[in-house]
Amino acid sequence: MGVQFGSFDEICQTAALVICPLIGSTQGVEPSCYSRNVEISGTLIFQPSTCFVHVVAIFMTGIMIFHIRSKYTAVGRKEILMFFYLYAIIELLAFFLDSGIIPTANVSYPWFAAVYTGLVAGAYTCLLINGFVGFQFAEDGTPLSLWLLRISTLVTFGVSFFVAIATFKKIAGFDYAKPIGLWIIYILWPLVCTVVYIVSQLILVFRTLEDRWPIGDIVFGTAFFTVAQVILFAFSVTICDAIKHYIDGLFFFTLCMLLSVMMVYKYWDSITREDLEFSVGSKATVWEVKDPLLAGGMDYGDEDSASNYTHGGPPASLVGGVSGKQLYQNSAGGRGYPPAMERY
Repeated sequence: MGVQFGSFDEICQTAALVICPLIGSTQGVEPSCYSRNVEISGTLIFQPSTCFVHVVAIFMTGIMIFHIRSKYTAVGRKEILMFFYLYAIIELLAFFLDSGIIPTANVSYPWFAAVYTGLVAGAYTCLLINGFVGFQFAEDGTPLSLWLLRISTLVTFGVSFFVAIATFKKIAGFDYAKPIGLWIIYILWPLVCTVVYIVSQLILVFRTLEDRWPIGDIVFGTAFFTVAQVILFAFSVTICDAIKHYIDGLFFFTLCMLLSVMMVYKYWDSITREDLEFSVGSKATVWEVKDPLLAGGMDYGDEDSASNYTHGGPPASLVGGVSGKQLYQNSAGGRGYPPAMERY
C-alpha cells in the first residue's frame, strides 16, 4: 500500500479508522475488508474484538493511574498522569465510535469524531512535553510546568478539533475531498511527537542515568508502536482475509498501542524513585532497627516484674531509694498503707 501525502484514500481502504466515513466523499471511504459484526439485544456492534481491547485498555490504564498516584514524590508524577487520563478518555470514546453505538449516520458522529481527533493530537503533545520534564527546564509539579503542559495540550486539542470539524463540514476553506490539514494532524503529528519523545528519552538515559535498563523499555515501546502502524496500514486486509473477517488490523493496532502505552508507564516507573522520607504509600513501612538496645533478644521480664509493688521482687524506688509502701509503713505517725481518709 502506498501512502500519499494529504490523502486518506489508500489508508481508509485498508484500515477502518474513525474518520474514514467522513472524508473522501459524501459517503466516506469504505475499507475493503473489516471485522465481522455481532448483534446484541437488537443492537449491531461493529468491531467486537477491537471493542474488547478498548475495555481492557481502560482497565489497565486505571491500574497504571493508581500506581502513578501512589508514588507521591516521583519526578513528573502530575505531568505523566495527564497523559494517561487522556489515553483513558480516548479509549472510552473510541469504544463508542468503533462499535457503532454512535452510528456514522447520526448527526453527532462528526462532532464526536472531531473530539476524538483533538484528543489524540493533544495526547501526543502531552507525551512530547513529558519527554522534556526530566531535563528540568521547569521544575516538575510546579504551576509553571503544569500550566505549560495544560495550555499546550489544550491549544493542540482546540486547533485539531477545529481542523477536523471544518474538514468534515466543509467550512472555512477546508474540504473533506482534500483533507491535507487533517492528514497532518492525524498521521504526521503523532509520528513527529513519538520520534522526538524517543530521542529525548534516550538522551536523558545516556546523559543523566547510570542504569541502562530503561533503554529496554524504550526499545520495546518503540517496537510495539512501529508494529501497530505497520499492521494497520500494510497488513490489515491480509490479516482480515486470512482469519475469515473475524478480526482485522485494527484489533492488532489497538492492542499494540496499549502495549506501547504500558511501556511508557514501565519506563517512567523505572527512572523515577521516591523520596522515602516524604512518601506516603499504601503499603506499611518496614523499619530496620539499627540500635542493639531496641533489637530483640533481651528479656526484660524480670526487671518489669520487679517493679510491681505487690509481690515478686524488691519494691520500686521513687525518690531516694524509698518506695511509697516503705514510706507509709515506716512513718512515725503510724500511718498505714494505704493511708486512711483524713478530714480537715
